[in-house]
Amino acid sequence: MRRVAVTGLGAVSSVGIGVKAFTEAIREGRSGVSPIASFDSTGFRHTQAGEVHDFRPQDHLERLPAEKWGRSAQFAASAARLAVRDADWDPEALSSARAGSAMGTTNGEAVAFQELTEQWLAQGIGEIDGALAARASADRIAAAVNTELRLHGEAQTFGTACSASNYAIGYGFDLIRSGAADVMIAGGADAVNRATHAGFHRLGAIAPDLCRPFDEDRGGIMTAEGGAALVLESWDSALSRGARIYAEVLGYGITCDAKHPTQPDRDGIAECIRLAHQDAGVKPEEVDYVCAHGTGTAANDSTEIAAVRAVFGDRIPPVSSIKSMLGHTMGAASGFGALACCMALWEGFLPPTATVRSVDPALGPDLDCVPGRARPAHPRIVENHGFAFGGNNAIVMLGRPE
Repeated sequence: MRRVAVTGLGAVSSVGIGVKAFTEAIREGRSGVSPIASFDSTGFRHTQAGEVHDFRPQDHLERLPAEKWGRSAQFAASAARLAVRDADWDPEALSSARAGSAMGTTNGEAVAFQELTEQWLAQGIGEIDGALAARASADRIAAAVNTELRLHGEAQTFGTACSASNYAIGYGFDLIRSGAADVMIAGGADAVNRATHAGFHRLGAIAPDLCRPFDEDRGGIMTAEGGAALVLESWDSALSRGARIYAEVLGYGITCDAKHPTQPDRDGIAECIRLAHQDAGVKPEEVDYVCAHGTGTAANDSTEIAAVRAVFGDRIPPVSSIKSMLGHTMGAASGFGALACCMALWEGFLPPTATVRSVDPALGPDLDCVPGRARPAHPRIVENHGFAFGGNNAIVMLGRPE
């Protein structure tokens, strides 16, 4: 079984585009939340989201005709291009390598579906825009990455909602360590849209101001968008290229609670953590940091921390949530978590829960959620959580390159 290195990182996020801008914002605890501009939010009580306002796909893409692809695909392809540049891969060499992509999403091209629905209601089904319909398929998110980079391996899109990026990373990891591929671009993408915002709004799950994971006065999630991509390649490939290695993918775990459509389950999550540790060959006491799913809802925060305590016992590592800055980027969420984990290993810090003011005492004693800004540290092994409706749990373990 081959070792797997992370050699490139790409981010298109509300706090910055490119891994440098993204990391600076995370370290500073900067918020990407702003008034919604991508659709008419009239009638909603809560009208803020983590939108990427300064995104111009033509500034990043080299081959993909952006106008023929949906916004989620544009995010995915742009993040992938940024990651490949960051990894310093020669485009021709990458195109001829055994390389593919695995991308996660929650809503696919929901923006396109929203527009199609509005056309249907206003004009009838016979008048909908065929070109717009062609952009709507969710499988085009990974296809956009392969098209942009001229990759000829697999182009897998995972639809396992808010844990989908971790599914994609685990899948890419398996292909490389088994020898079925040499390079995989893995991550996820989703775009803010009216339907998703309305759904969470109707559930009463959207925060009135900011997402405040682990805070005793937390009010829910903040819908958000973006694209995250990691270049995974075999350790030998990275060494032969003289590549910078941000982190090593050590293993992952996947479970399904199979109990409730929206409520997370402590035992299912705890089992997922144990499986991830087993696959990575690590013990709980060796984990230095947990990048939490951390949505800022009472159900998620209490269940996630209870699951962590069930595995780690009295000694739990620092646990923080970058959703406090980005909002909930849906299928890209655990992809952004993986980016933050890689940079934490590479630069030596713990990402913060930027918006927490008073940690909820109901979560138990001695919960270190790294409030405010990043903290200098030297983590060796980190754990990245991704949980989703339907009970889909996926956890990726990353280690400092040695």
